[in-house]
Formats: sequence, C-alpha cells, structure tokens
Amino acid sequence: MLKKMIYVIPKILLVSLPALSWAADLDDWWRPTAQIDTGNTAWMMMSAILVLFMTIPGLALFYGGMVRKKNVLGTMVHSFAVAAVVSIVWMFIGYSLALTPGNAFIGGFERFMLNGMGFDKAHEMTTLFGGSGTVPESVFMFFQMTFAIISMAIVTGAFAERMKFSALLLFCAAWIILVYAPICHWVWGGGFMAGAETPVMDFAGGTVVHINAGVAGLVAALMIGKRLGYGRDMMSPHNMVLTLTGAAMLWLGWFGFNAGSAGAADASAGMAMAVTQIAAAAGALTWLLCEKLAGHKPSALGLASGAVAGLVGITPAAGFVMPQAALVIGVVTAIGAYFAAVTLKRWFGYDDSLDAFGIHGFGGIVGSILTGLLFNNTVFGGDAHIISQLWAQIKDVAVTIIYSAIVTFVILKIVGWICGGLRLHPEAEREGMDVSIHGERIE
Repeated sequence: MLKKMIYVIPKILLVSLPALSWAADLDDWWRPTAQIDTGNTAWMMMSAILVLFMTIPGLALFYGGMVRKKNVLGTMVHSFAVAAVVSIVWMFIGYSLALTPGNAFIGGFERFMLNGMGFDKAHEMTTLFGGSGTVPESVFMFFQMTFAIISMAIVTGAFAERMKFSALLLFCAAWIILVYAPICHWVWGGGFMAGAETPVMDFAGGTVVHINAGVAGLVAALMIGKRLGYGRDMMSPHNMVLTLTGAAMLWLGWFGFNAGSAGAADASAGMAMAVTQIAAAAGALTWLLCEKLAGHKPSALGLASGAVAGLVGITPAAGFVMPQAALVIGVVTAIGAYFAAVTLKRWFGYDDSLDAFGIHGFGGIVGSILTGLLFNNTVFGGDAHIISQLWAQIKDVAVTIIYSAIVTFVILKIVGWICGGLRLHPEAEREGMDVSIHGERIE
C-alpha cells in the first residue's frame, strides 16, 4: 500500500499543477496589481525630505542673507509660514485638484482632505492611487507637497521687504488652489499638456514650478510697487554667508528635486542626478564670467545666483537629456538669467527684490525651450520629433505665463481688497518687517 502511494502521489501532483497555477493567478487577481518597492520608496522619501530642505532652511537662508538687516527674520519667516500654509491647503484640496482624475483642466475631489488614502493592513501594503506605481501614495503626496511649498516660497522673493503678512498668508492659500494646482494638473496630473499629441516635456517643474512662480512673483512685485528708496538708497545684501549657505542647501536639495522626479531609484534618476550637477556647475562659472566681462569682480552672490540659474534650467530637462546637453543648458540659462536679473530689470525699472523672476521665471523659460531642442530620444525611450516638441514647449510655456499672470493678478486684487491693501504702511516698511510685523530683531 505504501509503495502504491509513493507511486501515485507524484502523478496526482503533476496533473494538479495547472490548477494550482490557476489558483495562484486567481489569488493575485484580487490583490493590488502594483507592489511596493522598498528601494524606490526609500529613495522617494529621501527625495521629499531633500526638497523640503530646499525651502526650510535652504531658501529661507538664501533669501534672508540678501535682504537688509531689518528684514532678515521677516524674510525667513515667509518661507516657514509658506511651508505651514501650503501643507494644510495641499492636504485639504490642493493634492486632489492637482493629481487626481478629473478633466483636462483640473482634478477631482476624490482625495479631499486625503480621504481614501489609507493603509491596507490586510495585505500590509499602502494603497496606491489608481493602482499603479511602486511607492505608497502617502509618499508621492508628500513629495508633491514639497514642490508646491517651494513654488510659493520662490514667489515671495519678488516682493521681499514690503508685503503685509496677512496678505501674504491669504495670497499663499489662494495661489496654491487657483494657480499652482491647475498647472500641476495640466502637466503631471493627466491634463491637456500631458494628454496632447506632443506632450510637454517637464521632468521636474520648469513650467509647474519655476515659470509659474517667477511670473507670479513679477506680477506681485509690479502690483505692490518698488521698495521705499529703491534706486536711491543702498540695498546691499545683509549677510552673504547666509546666502551662500542657503545656496549650498539648494544645490544639495536639488538632487531630490530632479532625481526624485524619476519616481524610482533607477537609471533615469541616476542620469537626472548627473546632469543636475553638471548644469549647476556650468551655471555658476558662467555667471562669474558674465560679471568679469561686465567689468565687475567675481562675487559670492554671482556664484550662488549662477548655480541656482543652472539648476533652474536643467529642471525640465533632467530626465530627457545627456550630460553634453546639460552643459549647454547650464551655460545658456545662466546667461539668460544674468541678462534678466541685471539688464532687463534695469531697462523696465521693476523691483524684483531677490530676482525671483530673473532667475526662476526667465531661467525656467530658457530651460524649457532648450529642453525641446536638446532632448535625447534614447534617454527616455520616446520617438519625439524636434520641431513638434519645440513647438509644444513654446506653446505650453506661453500658456503657463498667461494663466499664471492673469489669475495671480485677480487673486492679488481680491486679497488687497480684503486686507486693506497689499503693502506695509510706509512707517512699518522703514522700521523693517522684523520689528513692525513680528516684534523681534536680530543683533
């Protein structure tokens, strides 16, 4: 009997293998199709932290060192306050409008207050929105939150030293909902720019972050007006040590900004990291050369500004270009940003306090257009044509500029009416934001 069982059981198992395989397939069918990848998740968590690090303390120090001593705390508070306001707005409605399914122009309300983004304890994995991706949705949401935070923080540099704090907070909340979220949806949330026959190439935020924020900053600077004494009084940076420290943090954090936008710890992230470093270095050296050719000494501010310009330029292109193209982008973007921050601002006489438009807005425009010229199909596995792609880049840059400018203008008009004006009282501006707004001062 035992010998017979030993002979029969293997035959039964062989016959049963197809059924067992089918049963395994059925078991997989009701489970989520995407599996969490711990390596990708760890990288995306680290990238999100790096991007937040770019704003607090990075941008806070970068901007804080460039203003006058009486406004250092007030300027740094802008970045911290923006981080707080945007985080709550993003949690309530910003994320849902930007990155959930809706229509070609705006997302839906499926993730209002992050409803439905939970934890599937039965299978010990985090829910993935749309059933795709290899990182938890909570990590993706937080990563995108940090982009929204730094975008609004960049805007504040254009009107540094002169905006009411109450107006800033209200403007911040409205701008994220009405300007940032729609443009983010157009590019990254399945909107019309992503769904076009020739989709826009914006790997990490050339349109969504830099052009959008730079244009909004310029509109705000024009509406609020020039600082008291602008063009007459000395308005030299208070502490370049703070600015260089902040610039170093921005440079470091930008690897999370660009390489993190690959969404995984893969070859695309590696290339994005490499080209980011090359463009930043090229931008820094190019700005110093521009200063030398203009008859000035090579400055610490110029070195920092050039590095940031190179980083801005490579942002839309980071996942689409090779190192040789990154070198070109860094050089050309730095030249363009130098022209905008030094010459263009002087020609038109506007007071873009910390060159939010000159470096981020104008630099983002240059970088986005160069992406359409210098992309490499081999890098991202596409079959784009240079003429159609260049046209797509120009068209979508123009749409971003127009939409951001118009809606920002309307928001500021309404905020000004609610707050009794956008600008500090002249006496408060002369005294400085540190004392007049926050009741504090530095020694």
